[in-house]
Amino acid sequence: MAIRSVTVRKGQSWANENYDEGIRNEAFDDSRANNTSSNCSSLPPGDSRPLETEVATMPVGGVTISASCILNGALEILGLLRTLGEGYRLFCMYRCQDALDVYMKLPHKHYNTGWVLCQVGKAYVELVDYLEADRAFSLARRASPYSLEGLDVYSTVLYHLKEEMKLSYLAQELISTDRLAPQSWCAMGNCYSLQKDHETALKNFQRAVQLDSRFAYAHTLCGHEYVALEDFENGIKSYQSALRIDARHYKSWHGLGMVYLRQEKNEFSEHHFQMAFQINPHSSVIMSYLGTALHALKRNEEALEMMERAILADKKNPLPRYQKANILVSLESFDEALDVLEELKEYAPRESSVYALMGKIYKRRNMYEKAMLHFGLALDLKPSATDVATIKADIEKLHVPDELEDSL
Repeated sequence: MAIRSVTVRKGQSWANENYDEGIRNEAFDDSRANNTSSNCSSLPPGDSRPLETEVATMPVGGVTISASCILNGALEILGLLRTLGEGYRLFCMYRCQDALDVYMKLPHKHYNTGWVLCQVGKAYVELVDYLEADRAFSLARRASPYSLEGLDVYSTVLYHLKEEMKLSYLAQELISTDRLAPQSWCAMGNCYSLQKDHETALKNFQRAVQLDSRFAYAHTLCGHEYVALEDFENGIKSYQSALRIDARHYKSWHGLGMVYLRQEKNEFSEHHFQMAFQINPHSSVIMSYLGTALHALKRNEEALEMMERAILADKKNPLPRYQKANILVSLESFDEALDVLEELKEYAPRESSVYALMGKIYKRRNMYEKAMLHFGLALDLKPSATDVATIKADIEKLHVPDELEDSL
């Protein structure tokens, strides 16, 4: 193999090359190729000394650079791209902890770029670690202050953290940066949704859809607001629109499952939670609701197994433990249910529903003093108005036998 280096004079195109000069260059290159071939054929296999001599130096932009430097630089770039691609692949498979481990292998200067920090923030969101996600997105904003990629997810992080002031500031900044970007209006919608102004939030999310009809997350957020307004029909349509754009958008499958669960269409609910679980088999939240749907279908053994998997997936998530206790109560395994709830109190000590369920269990076991104590503790934790009414109704029926209570 011969490496030909052709120098083009400044201001002169290939078409203007002298024909005779071209013939001489071609003849010279052919003779050099023949000499190289004969040299290579006389060498033992695996000896590449003539080639190394040829490529020892190469002209790049008028500067002669050694071929070893170019080779090392190319290998370094390919290694960097391989690491970035591997991290992104793992994130798309929702193996988020593995993705974070891969991103941590990047050099400091590459890790602290806007794109990488944004991917790290998204991974922490999927792991339900909103504090770390907030930190990563804040660093990404500092590194790339005018990039809007992923900031719709950042606004959702601030929504879950109930950081009303930070969310309002973020929304205003995004609108001033680019008011024609769907991410800006998603942030504004989350801001209003946090203030329980669901109608205004919905208008902002619809504006995001109007600006980019292919933005699946905006359709999903519209669905959430419709459900909050108890407009289930339009909520279902919004979730389905998101799935037509991205069939792997598991949050829409989960949203549809929640709607059907509230409508007590348990088979539909179980199907949609299964679809979400197939896409993201590492989400403790999806496992919990899938177990709830299975319990509603009287498939209690499968439901308990799914709850165990959900607890192992995220030990900090109180939902699967609470749902497991509910299933055990329905199976009249009261002692096991109390053990689960005692463990749950360590993770969620201010959750009124835990104490309310313990009160119901003690009532079923005719331990009225303990039942009254736990109902009182539940009320002291300031539950929602609906839960307050339920707890007060349980207190009123405290001494009514279960058989008579069912008939009432």
